[in-house]
Amino acid sequence: MAEITSLHQHAGRAASAVLANANRLEVVTFTLGEEEYGIDIQKVQELRGYDAVTRIANAPDYIKGVVNLRGIIVPIIDMRIKFALGTPSYDQFTVVIVLNIGGRVVGMVVDSVSDVITLAAEQIKPAPEMGSVLDTDYLIGLGTLDERMLILVDIDRLMSSEEMGLIEKMTA
Repeated sequence: MAEITSLHQHAGRAASAVLANANRLEVVTFTLGEEEYGIDIQKVQELRGYDAVTRIANAPDYIKGVVNLRGIIVPIIDMRIKFALGTPSYDQFTVVIVLNIGGRVVGMVVDSVSDVITLAAEQIKPAPEMGSVLDTDYLIGLGTLDERMLILVDIDRLMSSEEMGLIEKMTA
């Protein structure tokens, strides 16, 4: 029971930290399967259509490969594979969200990008502990907007996790 309380406290702190600078959070919303997610717009460098990638030998399945983006070699991560959400398909709606995290550029493949929304502090709730495929360590919380429920991903934490190994650990 202490573990669950600690996770709720962590999620509450994550949401507080994100909202500390302002009482609003602007997020880019995207879909993976049936779910809608949101990430801090300040981490987004650009949006691109999905292009062919150069595979890297022995890379984990979720790392599709790399692309050359104006002279920068950018690893491309397929979030459907990362979150075990079924076999990805790539079509005209598939988008690569190019992120800039701690000075490192990373591409994240998602099914589609919906829009940009602004959430007020009261619209963000701590994520419940559900034993979900997405570890709650990587969640800011759940955003509510009318009938929509957004899973707010702490993209800094996710991309700098040891498991991803793409970006140096962020200092809190």
